[in-house]
Amino acid sequence: MRLIFSIITGIGLIAATASDSWADAAAGKAAFEAKKCNECHYTDGPAKEKSIAEQLAKKGPELWYAGSKFQKPWLQAWLVDPKPIRSLKYNSLTEKNAGGHPKLSGGDAGNVTDFLMSKTSGEVKAGTIKPKKSLKGKKIFNKKMPCTGCHQSANKKGKVSGGFSGPTLVGVSKRLNPDWIYAYLANPTHFKPFKAMPTFAGILKDKDLKNVAKHVSKLK
Repeated sequence: MRLIFSIITGIGLIAATASDSWADAAAGKAAFEAKKCNECHYTDGPAKEKSIAEQLAKKGPELWYAGSKFQKPWLQAWLVDPKPIRSLKYNSLTEKNAGGHPKLSGGDAGNVTDFLMSKTSGEVKAGTIKPKKSLKGKKIFNKKMPCTGCHQSANKKGKVSGGFSGPTLVGVSKRLNPDWIYAYLANPTHFKPFKAMPTFAGILKDKDLKNVAKHVSKLK
């Protein structure tokens, strides 16, 4: 009898947890729309843009795979106190990013985070990349690709250098999901049909892409 009661109680707790999670995501979607975040970001996948013109017309990055891309603690903290990730304005190679992204209150930030983390892509396979230092990945990143022409990163001493046309890679170890980094390198058009970043899949071997993903995922 006790066993049956324990099983029923356990099922009830699981159902309650799932219900709370759904409620938070639903509240997050409502807040996302109320704050008019959907005027700059779309959250329903797959990718919508069908031409370069449509890509250039976007006001902000797509978020339909945000749950596969971002780490939850970072995302929630960023929504409360957003800092520019790009040196240049989105979709521009000349205009400086002035910042000023709207802030969310703690409650709204938590709910919107739950909503965005529910947006995932099957292209991202959990456990593909284990973050660790990769000398091969670092060499490809710095010399063969080279990523530093477009992305900023910090060295061991914390000195930041690199290009400005792409998002910064400073703090990636806390910001991005390592499995997403690899998935994006391996099949970027799944996430962005039209993009400025070169496609290295087919040019680099798969093991090289994984080594680069390992290296990037460790960047502080």
